[in-house]
Amino acid sequence: MGSTSHFSWRGYALLMGSMLLVGAYVAFSKALLPYFSPFVLAWLRFIIAAVFMAPWLLEWRGQWRAVSRMNRWVLFGMSFFGNFLFTICMLFGVANTSVSAAGIIMSLLPATIALFSVFFLKERLSAAVILAIVLAVCGVASLSFNKADASQTLLGNALMVGALACEAMYVVGAKHLTAGFSAKQIAVSMNTTGLLLTTPLGLWQANQMDWSRVPWSAWLSLALYAVAASQIAPWLWFRGLKHIPANRAGVLTVALPISSAAIGVFWFKELLTTAHVFAFVCALLGVWLVTRQPLQKNFKKAA
Repeated sequence: MGSTSHFSWRGYALLMGSMLLVGAYVAFSKALLPYFSPFVLAWLRFIIAAVFMAPWLLEWRGQWRAVSRMNRWVLFGMSFFGNFLFTICMLFGVANTSVSAAGIIMSLLPATIALFSVFFLKERLSAAVILAIVLAVCGVASLSFNKADASQTLLGNALMVGALACEAMYVVGAKHLTAGFSAKQIAVSMNTTGLLLTTPLGLWQANQMDWSRVPWSAWLSLALYAVAASQIAPWLWFRGLKHIPANRAGVLTVALPISSAAIGVFWFKELLTTAHVFAFVCALLGVWLVTRQPLQKNFKKAA
């Protein structure tokens, strides 16, 4: 019993850490956009991550031929939606709206994932998980509903909705990948696909950039952003999914918009209000509700 509890809580910790990182790089990407255009930023992210992930790729090079054609298409689909398309929609969305507006939209992620889990994975939602989803949506949405944001645009918000759908598909569909692949293999595959797809677009916009105006601090931030977004966050997420059902993992994505909002307050100097406190309380209650239930038997001995 002790080992089961250990593995379940480790899974929750891995998933929470992943979403905190995702929320952080969504927010900090706005600080990089004045120096790098969206396609160039996405392209450089995948290049830098590929360098750091080279040892992982070498570990897998002799095993790729054994992967079935079906699994290759599954990997490509998850990489396309969860990495490439999410990154493009997110970067262009954040460039055309505010961190607060992005937080409002991404606060719908737990509910979206739960619904996708019901339709695509045939998972059942308990009353506690449903209540946790309601708390997550209400609490996180309150972070930004307390004031109007003049920088919101229809295009930016629409792109963030696209990023929301891509992230939900990634979280739900990723459950199929954890059975046959390691977290490292999935992360390498996703980053490689993102690199191949963004290279033509990145090269096109790179010719229009003034590279001399990019300070060294922006390059350092870009390196940290790339490693966190393409290597550490996916690895944490897929390791956690080996222990936690997709519908519960979806509730833990509440950490994403909360992380973004916290950075908005402390880094971008947004005003801390009672709405922020309310959101954190709701989020913590939701996490408590979803983690207090015993895991299903088929997840107890996940490797």
